[in-house]
Amino acid sequence: MQDRIRNAAMRDRIVSAAEAAALIQDGMVVGMSGFTRAGEAMAVPLALAERARSHPLKITLMTGASLGHDLDKILAETQVTARRLPFQSDPALRRAINAGEVMFIDQHLSETVEQLRTRQLPAPDIAVIEATAITAEGGIIPTTSVGNSASFAILAKKVIVEINSAHPLSFEGMHDIFIPTYRPNRMPIPVVTPDSRIGLPYIPIPPEKIAAIVMTYKSDSAASIASPDEDTVAIANHLIDFLSHEVKMGRMDNRLVPLQAGIGSIANAVLHGLIESPFHDLRMYSEVLQDSTFDLIDAGKLTFASGSSITLSAAHSRRIMQDFDRYKPHLMLRPQEISNHPEVVRRLGLIAINTALEFDIYGNVNSTHVMGTQMMNGIGGSGDFARNALLSVFVTKSVAKGGAISSVVPMVSHVDHTEHDVDILVTETGLADLRGLAPRERARIIIQNCAHPDWQSSLQDYYDRACAFGGHTPHILEEAFSWHIRLRKTGRM
Repeated sequence: MQDRIRNAAMRDRIVSAAEAAALIQDGMVVGMSGFTRAGEAMAVPLALAERARSHPLKITLMTGASLGHDLDKILAETQVTARRLPFQSDPALRRAINAGEVMFIDQHLSETVEQLRTRQLPAPDIAVIEATAITAEGGIIPTTSVGNSASFAILAKKVIVEINSAHPLSFEGMHDIFIPTYRPNRMPIPVVTPDSRIGLPYIPIPPEKIAAIVMTYKSDSAASIASPDEDTVAIANHLIDFLSHEVKMGRMDNRLVPLQAGIGSIANAVLHGLIESPFHDLRMYSEVLQDSTFDLIDAGKLTFASGSSITLSAAHSRRIMQDFDRYKPHLMLRPQEISNHPEVVRRLGLIAINTALEFDIYGNVNSTHVMGTQMMNGIGGSGDFARNALLSVFVTKSVAKGGAISSVVPMVSHVDHTEHDVDILVTETGLADLRGLAPRERARIIIQNCAHPDWQSSLQDYYDRACAFGGHTPHILEEAFSWHIRLRKTGRM
């Protein structure tokens, strides 16, 4: 207890999860820690949901990104969550969002706390933050994510801290908490390399703001990360060949430039492919540090990784947490507004690798909506990186649902990343380098290199007939969404 709560007077604030949850009232705005199923407060949300079963209440729930341990599911099914931002990935919550029962605000992950600071969004009434420990001065030492926790704690009227002793005390010193100065006279963010340390190893708040402390012992949810398959290996190889050509052309060397990769099995598999590549002394400046991050460290390929959370499969979590002191010198976790900040992304010149649901023949990317209307998870940080990266790469398999759906379509049903923000598209069939190409040139190379052979002729036919109408970006408006309409009616594009 002394190691975890170093201010003796604060130990008097230890209460049960139910007592802490009683501080949260109907209509409040609540900021909770948690980013991609890592570092979320676990006990208080469950106690809040249990209370709501007999005494209904609704809140606006802000997090860093998705929550683990089925918390979003439980809070949605008990109708606690009325409004949710800025990201989620739970199927039950997704159903409630698409049914219009929960109002979901899908935001670029770097923007949420910017809007809180400028009062465009209401500040949290209460922040619920998971911590490894609390310093003698009241500083909160986060666990496996930072996300938006720092600003939630700073801006909230009261803070509930969950001390999770399942996480090792050796986490202390891994975090770099930096809060930008206020606009309009903001000073530059002085991150000039991925390992630049610019802040504090804890979240600084006045001790009197901590209204309750709850003791817990529970590991993070395990990430569901599929092993590389034939298609993801092919995607990785196409990208490695492309990067090797960039080195050959003298645009970078075999250390490349700092890497960013989105969450999920495809991006994780692409990074995993770098283990067998000619590249070395790699660095990462990303949101989420997944299994592949640690595999690259183990292989001697990656020297440093900066992110906002650590999200691991069960097997990797057991192995890495038992030997965390060995990995710690290679790691840093920051607030997501810093890990994703456009200023820093542009300065460092990243290779940003993110996942698409679909893209069209001109390079517009849909990352969020199935059939243009059904929200999946949210845009996350992909837009923060895509707009500002040195190389903006989007990857996906060329088909889905056993070939019934083409991931390359005449026109995307929803646009998250316009053609202006997309440099490279990769599927298992090939890679399209769109840099310096006009729309008609992009269409030809995307159809030729990225579309599945079963769909190439149909795409080419659409494009050829669209060119007869003319225009800088040829389309047949009467047919642009015909593939999606056919899918809705028949189950196949």
